[in-house]
Amino acid sequence: MPFSSSQSNSLESLGYVPGFNVRTDLALEAHEIITEAEEIPGVNVEREGDQDIIINRVSITTEQAAARMGKQVGNYLTLEVPGLRKKNTALQDKVIRVFYKELRRMFNLNGQQNIMVIGLGNWNVTPDALGPRVVRELFVTRHILEMKPDILGDGFGSVCAISPGVLGITGVETSEIIRGVVNQVRPDMIVAIDALAAQRLERLHTTIQVADTGIVPGSGVGNRRLGINRQTIGVPVYAIGVPTVVDAVTIVGDSMNKMAEALKRESAQGNMFANIVQKMNWEEKRNIIREVMQPFAGDLIVTPKEIDTLVDDISLVISASLDAAFHEKIAQEEESRAAMVH
Repeated sequence: MPFSSSQSNSLESLGYVPGFNVRTDLALEAHEIITEAEEIPGVNVEREGDQDIIINRVSITTEQAAARMGKQVGNYLTLEVPGLRKKNTALQDKVIRVFYKELRRMFNLNGQQNIMVIGLGNWNVTPDALGPRVVRELFVTRHILEMKPDILGDGFGSVCAISPGVLGITGVETSEIIRGVVNQVRPDMIVAIDALAAQRLERLHTTIQVADTGIVPGSGVGNRRLGINRQTIGVPVYAIGVPTVVDAVTIVGDSMNKMAEALKRESAQGNMFANIVQKMNWEEKRNIIREVMQPFAGDLIVTPKEIDTLVDDISLVISASLDAAFHEKIAQEEESRAAMVH
């Protein structure tokens, strides 16, 4: 679980926002957390959308801003879709139509690239199985175009995909596997899919992030592996991720704040407690919470009980969006189907 920042072994590289130590893989959340206290020069944010889908574009343009955000210099696209947590096929179709167009713009596709999709994660652990499940649903064409191109006809790009597993299963660093495959396949670009960690519960399975900065598997849960990016692989690497877990420390910290607010309204004693909690910075709260939790759970990561259904649903949305982005023929069929519905 990814979207790390710098290449150092600092807290920032484990998904923590510098100065706040709140674990999040989302550039949008990192910006929200920091700008509660200060503005960040070198970070541009654009926001548009409707009641169903909000599109956020975060651009980090300077190394100073990157260090402050705990993310790499680059572009981060985030789709916020609160309704995705519920089964809504009409909304899913709408997300696919919006998302594949955003992907085309971000990937700068021309129909001639050879594309490799990498499903990162452990297929045996449901919250970490997003990548392999997207690959399972993806329409791959490289072998067909090489052996019998007339079968498909026009309007299809060259796409291949792998799910390399994780170090604990293979005994090989994921980036080493990818480098070996890339040397043989020689793709023009890579799209890596992985599960993320979020800071806010409402972002679980409702937010999709795309970054042009590559990915660091495992960083979202403090298990950082070697990076997969242009520097290590040799080709452009885009990363797509969806938050599937939240750090339990974050949940308890938010609960403390809400309890303090509620008690403050009730009594003078509650007001004293609230003042103590509100004067504590996040680092002090985090240390207290970890001290309580450490003997029992260590670093506890939380995921919803309906994780199986949620991962399956979002995997279908991402794979369908990628299919339409990569293949003009599928995009045309998607638009025709939408026109018939309306």
